Amino acid sequence: MQSKQNPTEHVPAGEFQGWYIATTAPGRGEGSPPGDVPCGSCNACCRSSYFIHVSPEDSAARAAIPPELLFDAPGLPGHQVLGYNERGECPMLEAGQCSIYPARPETCRRYDCRVFAATGLTTGDERKLEVDARVRRWRFDLETERARSLFAQARAAARQLADAPGAFPADFVPRNNTQLAMLALELAPAVDLARWDRMSDTQRAQALIGAAKADATIASGASA
Repeated sequence: MQSKQNPTEHVPAGEFQGWYIATTAPGRGEGSPPGDVPCGSCNACCRSSYFIHVSPEDSAARAAIPPELLFDAPGLPGHQVLGYNERGECPMLEAGQCSIYPARPETCRRYDCRVFAATGLTTGDERKLEVDARVRRWRFDLETERARSLFAQARAAARQLADAPGAFPADFVPRNNTQLAMLALELAPAVDLARWDRMSDTQRAQALIGAAKADATIASGASA
């Protein structure tokens, strides 16, 4: 059973600045903190042909998922993936609901399609049109000037990455739109809104590349 929703009704996505800070925090990975996504009755991501990564540390999920449904993750010894059925649905979805919700994989807990709404991107996958439909309904709270600036910066960074990949070094721009959205969010503060429209693609790319290098240096120092 699929959830019934008004396909045009806006859905509150929360206060943008707080969401942005939590989502781009060092070591966060993709999406929002576990349990922090206001999904409501939406189960679009459970029905959109996603392979779900299950790490060796995800013991609760491993215990809850029948072993015959888990497959070795290519290139990641000890890691596994949960696939989907012929309809693109997670095999743990029953009657429109997750049958292992309390023990669902960490990947599911952290998945947050609001990264697309924040950056103006889609999933880029025709199998995930229902996720794209949900993305179009999200509306962030942009009441503060800082929130509006961050939102505009994130979208400008995403447009530059998506529309002018040739201005960047090889392999700088992710092919996966989720990863591209996350990169845009992380590099958003490098967008100088006062000058951005007057800058060339090369200048914009250099600004984003410089920010990425600075982030990598900081991360390296923190882990040393």
